[in-house]
Amino acid sequence: MTRPLGVILAGGLATRMGGGDKGLLDISGQTLLARVIKRLASQVDDLALNANGEPDRFAEFDLPVLTDSIEGFAGPLAGVLAGLDWAASKGAETIVTVAADTPFFPRDLVSELQCAADTSQTQIALAATPDPKRGTAHHPTFGLWPVALREDLRAALTGGLRKVVIWTDQHGAGTAMFEINGVDPFFNVNTPEDLQMARQIISEGAA
Repeated sequence: MTRPLGVILAGGLATRMGGGDKGLLDISGQTLLARVIKRLASQVDDLALNANGEPDRFAEFDLPVLTDSIEGFAGPLAGVLAGLDWAASKGAETIVTVAADTPFFPRDLVSELQCAADTSQTQIALAATPDPKRGTAHHPTFGLWPVALREDLRAALTGGLRKVVIWTDQHGAGTAMFEINGVDPFFNVNTPEDLQMARQIISEGAA
């Protein structure tokens, strides 16, 4: 099975952290972003970072920095589109996206997303975990996306669409279900308290 390219979505506003780049926060001697890069790099053929603003602040990571082509803060789908455009320029067929503030995502994320797409015979697959209240909690920033749909996505974003699941529902999406054994694999750092929790998880060797 051909491995996709990887795109790390780092375009959030981080308002609950006081602004700035959450991915550059230190967790036990390593930045959040460095941990995400290491976890994803072994699962994909190449990597890029989706972020807006001055790209030089990410120079230490030696990755292409992809900016949104949609004006304004258009959310994660704009980052997906930037990744698809980059992948198209490299002749790739698919990308997998992950969030830059989620350091414990599954080490088999990519293979499970590909399996979910194959099983459901869809072009898109999204990660999910069981939820006792809702049944399923989807994590739409963790997905497998086909380059073939990039112009459709561009048209949707230009038309004002912003919510990921509205667009994915239009095309059908497989679901890759990941169990929660101890630490939630999609635990993300949104607040200073989350940052401290992530440090504790790492210090205890729980993820």
